[in-house]
Amino acid sequence: MYIYGASGQARVIIDILDPEVKISGIFDDNPLVKEIIGFGVIGPVPDGFEFDQPLFIAIGDNNLRKELYLKYQERASFGVIIHKSAIFSSRSSINEGSVVMEGAIVKVNSIIGKQVIVNTGSSIDHDCIVGDFVHIAPQATLCGGAQIGEGTLVGASSTVLPGVKIGKWCTIAAGAVVGRDLPDGVIHKGYG
Repeated sequence: MYIYGASGQARVIIDILDPEVKISGIFDDNPLVKEIIGFGVIGPVPDGFEFDQPLFIAIGDNNLRKELYLKYQERASFGVIIHKSAIFSSRSSINEGSVVMEGAIVKVNSIIGKQVIVNTGSSIDHDCIVGDFVHIAPQATLCGGAQIGEGTLVGASSTVLPGVKIGKWCTIAAGAVVGRDLPDGVIHKGYG
Protein backbone atom coordinates (compact mmCIF):
# COMPACT_ATOMS: atom_id res chain seq x y z
CA MET A 1 0.00 0.00 0.00
CA TYR A 2 1.17 3.53 -0.74
CA ILE A 3 0.72 6.24 1.89
CA TYR A 4 0.14 9.90 1.11
CA GLY A 5 1.20 12.13 4.00
CA ALA A 6 4.12 12.13 6.43
CA SER A 7 2.84 13.71 9.64
CA GLY A 8 0.76 12.64 12.64
CA GLN A 9 -2.05 10.86 10.78
CA ALA A 10 0.49 9.03 8.63
CA ARG A 11 2.37 7.82 11.73
CA VAL A 12 -0.89 6.35 13.02
CA ILE A 13 -1.66 4.61 9.71
CA ILE A 14 1.88 3.23 9.36
CA ASP A 15 1.72 1.93 12.93
CA ILE A 16 -1.57 0.14 12.18
CA LEU A 17 -0.26 -1.41 8.93
CA ASP A 18 3.33 -2.34 9.81
CA PRO A 19 4.39 -5.17 9.67
CA GLU A 20 1.26 -6.95 8.33
CA VAL A 21 0.95 -4.83 5.16
CA LYS A 22 3.92 -3.94 2.96
CA ILE A 23 4.29 -0.18 2.59
CA SER A 24 5.29 0.37 -1.05
CA GLY A 25 6.13 4.06 -0.64
CA ILE A 26 5.28 7.22 1.27
CA PHE A 27 4.61 10.51 -0.50
CA ASP A 28 4.54 14.02 0.93
CA ASP A 29 4.61 17.44 -0.74
CA ASN A 30 7.05 18.88 1.82
CA PRO A 31 10.54 18.40 0.31
CA LEU A 32 12.13 18.75 3.76
CA VAL A 33 10.46 15.57 5.06
CA LYS A 34 12.77 12.65 4.25
CA GLU A 35 11.72 10.09 6.88
CA ILE A 36 8.79 9.11 9.10
CA ILE A 37 9.15 6.59 11.96
CA GLY A 38 11.93 4.75 10.15
CA PHE A 39 10.40 4.79 6.65
CA GLY A 40 11.83 6.87 3.82
CA VAL A 41 9.64 9.52 2.21
CA ILE A 42 9.78 9.67 -1.60
CA GLY A 43 8.59 13.28 -1.84
CA PRO A 44 5.71 14.51 -4.01
CA VAL A 45 3.88 12.07 -6.26
CA PRO A 46 5.66 12.27 -9.65
CA ASP A 47 3.62 13.52 -12.61
CA GLY A 48 1.96 10.58 -14.35
CA PHE A 49 2.84 8.13 -11.57
CA GLU A 50 0.58 5.07 -11.80
CA PHE A 51 -0.19 3.42 -8.47
CA ASP A 52 0.31 -0.35 -8.75
CA GLN A 53 -0.87 -0.85 -5.16
CA PRO A 54 -3.74 0.80 -3.26
CA LEU A 55 -3.16 4.35 -2.01
CA PHE A 56 -4.15 5.49 1.47
CA ILE A 57 -4.46 9.24 2.07
CA ALA A 58 -3.20 9.67 5.64
CA ILE A 59 -4.25 13.30 6.09
CA GLY A 60 -6.41 14.41 9.02
CA ASP A 61 -7.80 17.55 7.36
CA ASN A 62 -11.15 16.64 5.74
CA ASN A 63 -10.91 19.30 3.01
CA LEU A 64 -7.38 18.31 2.00
CA ARG A 65 -8.28 14.61 2.05
CA LYS A 66 -11.13 15.32 -0.38
CA GLU A 67 -8.88 17.44 -2.62
CA LEU A 68 -6.26 14.68 -2.81
CA TYR A 69 -8.88 11.98 -3.42
CA LEU A 70 -10.28 13.95 -6.35
CA LYS A 71 -6.77 14.54 -7.70
CA TYR A 72 -5.76 10.86 -7.66
CA GLN A 73 -9.04 8.99 -8.11
CA GLU A 74 -8.47 8.41 -11.83
CA ARG A 75 -5.13 6.66 -11.36
CA ALA A 76 -5.34 4.99 -7.96
CA SER A 77 -7.45 2.54 -6.04
CA PHE A 78 -7.82 3.33 -2.35
CA GLY A 79 -7.24 0.96 0.52
CA VAL A 80 -9.55 0.30 3.47
CA ILE A 81 -8.05 -0.25 6.92
CA ILE A 82 -9.86 -1.82 9.88
CA HIS A 83 -7.67 -2.35 12.94
CA LYS A 84 -7.81 -5.87 14.34
CA SER A 85 -9.05 -4.56 17.72
CA ALA A 86 -12.00 -2.74 16.15
CA ILE A 87 -15.45 -4.32 16.14
CA PHE A 88 -16.98 -3.91 12.69
CA SER A 89 -20.30 -5.58 11.95
CA SER A 90 -20.30 -7.88 8.93
CA ARG A 91 -23.69 -6.32 8.19
CA SER A 92 -22.26 -2.82 7.81
CA SER A 93 -20.31 -1.36 4.89
CA ILE A 94 -17.20 0.75 4.48
CA ASN A 95 -16.08 2.58 1.35
CA GLU A 96 -12.68 3.21 -0.21
CA GLY A 97 -10.00 5.11 1.62
CA SER A 98 -11.59 4.82 5.07
CA VAL A 99 -10.01 3.68 8.32
CA VAL A 100 -11.49 2.25 11.54
CA MET A 101 -8.89 2.60 14.29
CA GLU A 102 -8.10 0.79 17.52
CA GLY A 103 -11.04 -0.03 19.76
CA ALA A 104 -13.65 1.60 17.52
CA ILE A 105 -17.07 -0.02 17.11
CA VAL A 106 -19.30 0.06 14.03
CA LYS A 107 -22.63 -1.69 14.62
CA VAL A 108 -25.08 -3.42 12.28
CA ASN A 109 -26.50 -1.74 9.17
CA SER A 110 -24.24 1.31 9.33
CA ILE A 111 -22.67 2.82 6.22
CA ILE A 112 -19.23 4.43 6.29
CA GLY A 113 -18.52 6.68 3.28
CA LYS A 114 -15.31 7.28 1.33
CA GLN A 115 -12.17 8.65 2.96
CA VAL A 116 -13.65 8.57 6.49
CA ILE A 117 -11.64 8.45 9.72
CA VAL A 118 -13.35 6.46 12.49
CA ASN A 119 -10.86 7.27 15.20
CA THR A 120 -9.67 5.50 18.33
CA GLY A 121 -12.39 4.23 20.65
CA SER A 122 -15.25 5.90 18.80
CA SER A 123 -18.65 4.21 18.59
CA ILE A 124 -21.06 4.16 15.67
CA ASP A 125 -24.30 2.47 16.66
CA HIS A 126 -26.77 0.65 14.40
CA ASP A 127 -28.23 2.18 11.23
CA CYS A 128 -25.93 5.21 11.09
CA ILE A 129 -24.91 6.86 7.83
CA VAL A 130 -21.51 8.56 7.79
CA GLY A 131 -20.87 10.67 4.67
CA ASP A 132 -17.66 10.96 2.65
CA PHE A 133 -14.62 12.78 4.09
CA VAL A 134 -15.98 12.75 7.67
CA HIS A 135 -13.79 12.46 10.78
CA ILE A 136 -15.31 10.78 13.83
CA ALA A 137 -12.76 11.82 16.49
CA PRO A 138 -11.52 9.67 19.41
CA GLN A 139 -14.21 8.53 21.84
CA ALA A 140 -17.04 10.21 19.87
CA THR A 141 -20.40 8.40 19.92
CA LEU A 142 -23.04 8.24 17.21
CA CYS A 143 -26.25 6.80 18.63
CA GLY A 144 -28.55 4.66 16.50
CA GLY A 145 -29.77 6.10 13.22
CA ALA A 146 -27.58 9.22 13.29
CA GLN A 147 -26.59 10.70 9.93
CA ILE A 148 -23.43 12.73 9.40
CA GLY A 149 -23.02 14.85 6.25
CA GLU A 150 -19.97 15.07 4.02
CA GLY A 151 -16.84 16.62 5.49
CA THR A 152 -18.14 17.00 9.03
CA LEU A 153 -15.85 16.73 12.05
CA VAL A 154 -17.48 15.04 15.05
CA GLY A 155 -15.16 16.13 17.88
CA ALA A 156 -13.51 14.02 20.56
CA SER A 157 -15.86 12.65 23.24
CA SER A 158 -18.90 14.25 21.62
CA THR A 159 -22.27 12.50 21.33
CA VAL A 160 -24.82 12.59 18.53
CA LEU A 161 -28.19 11.43 19.90
CA PRO A 162 -30.41 8.86 18.15
CA GLY A 163 -31.81 9.79 14.76
CA VAL A 164 -30.10 13.20 14.58
CA LYS A 165 -29.06 14.41 11.13
CA ILE A 166 -26.01 16.65 10.85
CA GLY A 167 -25.41 18.57 7.61
CA LYS A 168 -22.32 18.80 5.43
CA TRP A 169 -19.05 20.41 6.54
CA CYS A 170 -20.12 21.00 10.15
CA THR A 171 -17.86 21.04 13.19
CA ILE A 172 -19.06 19.40 16.38
CA ALA A 173 -16.87 20.58 19.25
CA ALA A 174 -15.14 18.18 21.61
CA GLY A 175 -17.49 17.03 24.35
CA ALA A 176 -20.60 18.49 22.70
CA VAL A 177 -23.97 16.75 22.69
CA VAL A 178 -26.08 17.10 19.54
CA GLY A 179 -29.79 16.52 20.21
CA ARG A 180 -31.34 18.17 17.15
CA ASP A 181 -30.79 18.22 13.40
CA LEU A 182 -28.17 20.68 12.15
CA PRO A 183 -27.97 22.34 8.71
CA ASP A 184 -24.81 22.50 6.60
CA GLY A 185 -21.81 24.47 7.83
CA VAL A 186 -22.75 24.76 11.52
CA ILE A 187 -20.25 24.92 14.39
CA HIS A 188 -21.94 23.25 17.35
CA LYS A 189 -20.70 23.56 20.93
CA GLY A 190 -22.18 22.49 24.23
CA TYR A 191 -25.54 20.75 24.58
CA GLY A 192 -28.55 21.00 22.34
